[in-house]
Amino acid sequence: MNWETHLPHFREHFYRRERRSVPRARAFVRRALEDWGAAARGDDVLLCVSEIATNALLHGVPPGRGFRVMLWLESDGQLRIEVHDSGEGTPTLSSATDDAETGRGLLLVETLADKWGVGARNPGKVVWAEFADCRPSGTRS
Repeated sequence: MNWETHLPHFREHFYRRERRSVPRARAFVRRALEDWGAAARGDDVLLCVSEIATNALLHGVPPGRGFRVMLWLESDGQLRIEVHDSGEGTPTLSSATDDAETGRGLLLVETLADKWGVGARNPGKVVWAEFADCRPSGTRS
């Protein structure tokens, strides 16, 4: 009997509470997608990483702490990103007015990701998003 196991690709990185962490998180995810040949939905994924990481930095990371980005790519092409922070509160969708300069980040995530949500951690929370079909057709791990 021939058993074939396909383990998911996995990467994680911790970022300090500083402005340059968001572009660094985006670059980290971009490199992983390129290494895995999973850039089929890369623009959507990178925009969602930017939005979730920015929210963590602005609202979820107390002084002296940071946030962690984790991502998995399953053999079926499903990608999951998670941003872990130690802040209080639960992010929710807002209804930003036309002239508001902020408040649209999670609306973008909801539009671009196939699924997204918020989970508990102690301390803090995990904001996650999932994307199907991240591999080009015909590609296998």
